[in-house]
Amino acid sequence: MSIRQALRVKLIGVVIGERMQRARRWLAEKRRQIAARPHTVSVFLELDDPYSYLLSHYIPSLAEVYDIELRLYLTQACGDAFRPEPGMLAQYAEQDCARLARELGIPFLDKGNAPPVEYRRALINTLAACTDSADYAGELVGSLALYWRGDAEAIARRVSGAEKSDTGDKLLAQNQQRLQDMGYYDSASVHYAGEWYRGVDRLGHLTDRLDALGVRRERASSAVLASIKQVMRVSLPVAVPGAAKELPPLELFVSFRSPFSYLVLNRVYAIADSFGLELRIRPVLPMLMRGMHVPRSKLMYLVTDAAREARRLEIPFGKISDPIGKATERCLAVFFYALGEKRERDFLLNAGEAIWANAVDVSTDRGMRKVTGRTGLFWPDVVNAMAGDDWREHAEANRQSMMDSGCWGVPTMRLGDFVVWGQDRDWLLARHVEELCDTGEGILV
Repeated sequence: MSIRQALRVKLIGVVIGERMQRARRWLAEKRRQIAARPHTVSVFLELDDPYSYLLSHYIPSLAEVYDIELRLYLTQACGDAFRPEPGMLAQYAEQDCARLARELGIPFLDKGNAPPVEYRRALINTLAACTDSADYAGELVGSLALYWRGDAEAIARRVSGAEKSDTGDKLLAQNQQRLQDMGYYDSASVHYAGEWYRGVDRLGHLTDRLDALGVRRERASSAVLASIKQVMRVSLPVAVPGAAKELPPLELFVSFRSPFSYLVLNRVYAIADSFGLELRIRPVLPMLMRGMHVPRSKLMYLVTDAAREARRLEIPFGKISDPIGKATERCLAVFFYALGEKRERDFLLNAGEAIWANAVDVSTDRGMRKVTGRTGLFWPDVVNAMAGDDWREHAEANRQSMMDSGCWGVPTMRLGDFVVWGQDRDWLLARHVEELCDTGEGILV
């Protein structure tokens, strides 16, 4: 590793590390105290985004439990560059949120089969007209609920008499610019004192931070907010259920350049082992090597969020050697060799820790030898594997299969027709497998 690479590794580790996080939070709090400002929480919501609706469901509880100043903004996400497959995302998001809503106990499209898009512009204009009202938060949260419950009749009454204008478009553009000026890019997101928290999945990080600051109101019940963590807790059987023998293989699509692929590995292995499932790992090339552009602001959020999640999961993370290019190609070649040796699990885990926790440069023989040595692979065979090109056909087949299932990114988990995307969906996968194994004869063991 060159001096320049070593300095870069050190810098990234410092920027995303826990010590720097504590320092930034301490400084933000001191600035707030000196300026005598309230604890300001900004929430960016998008009418067309079901994740925004799910997040908005918890906004009233957030205001009740914590002594904060809430600022709600109706916005739109920042362009296709931040959403590489917008059509696929919209379709997947609705399916994903339907599952989340069911588990969280939130009504979702229960009054109609789809949101009443014919009232979209009128509803946005109506909201734009009341941004200065004292109950704007209630109006926005209520409108999102009507829209994503598919309540066309109630929305028609709400927008009755609304004038055609461009006030809604101006509001969306203004808040989208505000989002970008704050260094972020997506809706269904919360900002507090320099940090972003996207969706219901990250709300726990925010509440933990507010709790640490002593912002919770006395005698306020946090049962609604606490229920999120309770619902998303993974509970695995103590013995392999007999019904699991009839299930199809579990497929996991991963990328060696994805920190979230690394973070989810052990949990997916645990699910597969606990239910006795055949697990098929299907690696693909990273998005940048598939011609997809990822803006810098999104990359910075993703790696920072991954570091935060790694600390929560107690997984080693932070000393990173970016495996883009040659490093990824070598990892893919060695993976398919390791697959033939039945050592693919060890190789994936060792490579992931090497890349994301120990800054091992696997583009070099020295770095790759560290990984394959720990895995128990024969080095001359590893060298032969890296000289070949057969892996490209396998990786492309995996990519196409993943896209055919409606997902474009990793990690993607698939069991038959059931598909989930993201390292924070392991609990949904486990819940689905549990349901498939439930014979109605009592507790699943």
